[in-house]
Amino acid sequence: MRYVLSRSFLIRSLTTKSSNTIYTCSRRNMASDTRTYSHAIDKLNTLQTPYAVIEAKKRAGIRPDALSIREMRAYITRMGYSPQDLDRLNIVHVAGTKGKGSTCAFVDSILSHYKKTHSIPRKTGLLISPHLIAVRERIRIDSKPISEEQFARYFFEVWDRLGSNPTAFDLKSDDPKTISFGGKPIYSRYLTLMSYHVFLSEGVDVAIYETGIGGEFDATNIVEHPVACGISTLGIDHVYVLGSTVEKIAWHKGGIMKPGSPAFTIEQVPSAEKVLKERAAEKDVDLKVLDIDPRLEGVAIRPDASFQKKNATLAIALAEAALKKLDPSFSCDPTAPLPKEFVDGLEQVKWRGRCEVKEEGKVIWHVDGAHTVDSLRMAAWWFADECSKRTGRKVLIFNQQGRSEAVDFLEDLCNTVKEADPAGNGFETVIFCTNVTYAKTGYKQDFVNHQQNPKDIEKLTMQRLFADKWSAIDPSAKVMVIPSIEQAIETVRREVEYVSDGQTVQALITGSLHLVGGALAILEGADAL
Repeated sequence: MRYVLSRSFLIRSLTTKSSNTIYTCSRRNMASDTRTYSHAIDKLNTLQTPYAVIEAKKRAGIRPDALSIREMRAYITRMGYSPQDLDRLNIVHVAGTKGKGSTCAFVDSILSHYKKTHSIPRKTGLLISPHLIAVRERIRIDSKPISEEQFARYFFEVWDRLGSNPTAFDLKSDDPKTISFGGKPIYSRYLTLMSYHVFLSEGVDVAIYETGIGGEFDATNIVEHPVACGISTLGIDHVYVLGSTVEKIAWHKGGIMKPGSPAFTIEQVPSAEKVLKERAAEKDVDLKVLDIDPRLEGVAIRPDASFQKKNATLAIALAEAALKKLDPSFSCDPTAPLPKEFVDGLEQVKWRGRCEVKEEGKVIWHVDGAHTVDSLRMAAWWFADECSKRTGRKVLIFNQQGRSEAVDFLEDLCNTVKEADPAGNGFETVIFCTNVTYAKTGYKQDFVNHQQNPKDIEKLTMQRLFADKWSAIDPSAKVMVIPSIEQAIETVRREVEYVSDGQTVQALITGSLHLVGGALAILEGADAL
């Protein structure tokens, strides 16, 4: 059964013009102070690459290349730093397709717990992407997002430095025709540059950096002497940028490895592991391929699954490498139990939006950002296991905006949940919505996204494709297309009318992290996580 919610109430907030309306309101409210957090986000959003430009680059075959790194080095120079200054941050650099965020969170948590008992490190930094609710979540100090005041101050300091130093040459290039790089960097690069400024200004002495896309040409890859590098599980993603095979993707991810820095990875498919080893040999790097650490026996890793134990294994190796440099008294014995600080760090890690369960009366929300076919399969297994603990209707909220290949992810998601249920019951209600946050006011300011086709969002193009696919896979399901995350959540809440006493509505919110972040913002009424 197919249902499309009436769109007569769809206001201009779904279009690019509506974003301008939101900006106008925010500017009017802060006329007396044009350097607030809100104003910084307005400025930052102007650095997003518009959808039309992205499509034009694709048609022209333009992809990130070595020029991207030259640009980042020039921007660093214009800010008054050099790549060598980044060595003071003792950067732990992590790339991968799946699990890189969880690995970074584990490392950060381990180091934070070690600090409690040894006062080392003095301060930890963490750069992640994307954010869930607020942009400032991407830049963390001592595991907490920087404050709105800190974000605004450092944002405009970088803005002013780039403005007062309009051009700079890439002095490291061997190309005699090296050009100067002026203007402002794009959105993600700006935040990466800003993170360097924040961490150096705040006296951070170890920083964990999650790559954005790839590795070789990623904005984070200007660090020359990381304290350690890690590569999590590889798979197919960002095909246009990285290539359509796991071997091509492995080449990009392996680009973060640097001579003189220890490098670690976990079990990969043979073809990917071969490429990583070849890249390590090219760079004269000793790459260690890790089996699941036996010291994790008895450690409560959540979820208790092989993929998460691999992430934890990688995090242990990276944290040990960092502590060997930071604390001369630190030693690790692979035959002895894990130190208490490591166990506490792994068990008490807080990584929002991943395998998260929230109870709200008769609705049990299961929230997991999963954007590849493999990660969605894992999300389905996790959800099915959670559902085995209780009874009730199963409901899905899903979106992957602008990714037509995601249509092919749905069959596995549907069948995995059905096959795990003893009675063969799958999702009774399936909702496809956009990433638009609120029904009346549109996107939350931190969620404004100019990189997606506004016409597709207004017409619910992707959501209709998803709905057609699901209806073909499971004709018995009630399939709905809904314009906003807020309305999707309200629709699920009304599902409690159909459950008996003692039963619950078991809702899975998965797919885009932008969807997951918007849902958490609504469920918790929170401004940041």
